[in-house]
Amino acid sequence: MAKLTIKDIDLRGKRVLARVDYNVPMTKQDDTMVINDDTRIRATLPTLQAMTEKGARVVLAAHLGRPKGKRVSSMSLRPVADSLSKLTGKPVSFCDQCVGRTAVDAANNLEDGSLLLLENVRYHAEEEANDPTFATQLAGDAEVFVNDAFGAAHRAHASTVGVANVLNSRGGQSVAGILMERELQFLGDELESPARPFVVILGGAKVSDKIKVIDRLLEKADTIVIGGAMAYTFKLAKGLTVGKSLVERDKVDIAQAALDKAAKRGVQFLIPTDNVVAVPTEVDGKFMFRDHRVNDSENIPDEVEGVDIGPKSAATFSEAIAGAGTILWNGPMGIFEDDRFADGTFAVARTVCEATANGAKSIIGGGDSVKALNKVNLGDQVTFMSTGGGASLEFLEGKDLPGVAALTEKPN
Repeated sequence: MAKLTIKDIDLRGKRVLARVDYNVPMTKQDDTMVINDDTRIRATLPTLQAMTEKGARVVLAAHLGRPKGKRVSSMSLRPVADSLSKLTGKPVSFCDQCVGRTAVDAANNLEDGSLLLLENVRYHAEEEANDPTFATQLAGDAEVFVNDAFGAAHRAHASTVGVANVLNSRGGQSVAGILMERELQFLGDELESPARPFVVILGGAKVSDKIKVIDRLLEKADTIVIGGAMAYTFKLAKGLTVGKSLVERDKVDIAQAALDKAAKRGVQFLIPTDNVVAVPTEVDGKFMFRDHRVNDSENIPDEVEGVDIGPKSAATFSEAIAGAGTILWNGPMGIFEDDRFADGTFAVARTVCEATANGAKSIIGGGDSVKALNKVNLGDQVTFMSTGGGASLEFLEGKDLPGVAALTEKPN
């Protein structure tokens, strides 16, 4: 059943606790943590604007990294508060606690239409344990809980499920934010009856990470395109050699089952017919690649590792993508972080954007696909980019996400 959203309720003057996903990549520069990619922060701006324009007093809760219940200075959300201030054009208060008297006072001092960001909820072990006492403290005096953190919705934590239960038990409302609503729309509703042809592009390292997604999408897709290291397990299933490429030899039978299912259902199933390969080596304790080249054969020689799809495969994949009505893309075609092995991923990215411009609906399933699009400044040329990561995969597998299930259902 559909969930209530912030569009369905009156937030005017309400005290709101909003769970957001600010688990953003950072690096240390001159003793300061600097945000490398603010995509997830920007994605919440429509929800923040909708709440503050109605005069809501908004307390934001989020996690960053895996501090395992301890305070880790490099995982503080303080830089996010500074980023939010710049992006919203208004002051964003920051509290270096998320529960306790300091946090309560900071929330009580909020004025209508203002924002407060709490410190990393994962500084407390009770967060991941979904401890009810911690959830009650985190909820505070909130009248409404807004979950806009789709990327954390697959975790039954205190800040995603516990606070929703607290609000629901005392007659409050737990609703989806605008980003959460869009995630559910594009990864759910839009893929139930996709415009055809429906082309699914899957990459990444492991077949085991995405085999459930593949199996479910084989029921709906017209074409499935496989790249990344997971393609080499499919090569093994077809009796081809893969050299030193990353494979899951114990998952060959699963890959073969997917190939058989595709054949039975008449789904076009594309894997690379050529690859960029390189010699893996270790120099001074560091792993690296040397002597990269295009390998024109479907078989990969013993001494090299596949690191990207080749130009013929990129052309074949692009031809399938170009005629799509709906595109779902999750995972790169190779080690795109290394410019030598990025051509395949970027070729796919450009073709997805061109197909979108020609009327296709393109849905990017989060993670490295989003990074790749942003790296070549194409993120604004697709229909929707998910911020979900692991949550996107679980949702595409058909799993119920605890953070979504806890939200209030719309009345019939």
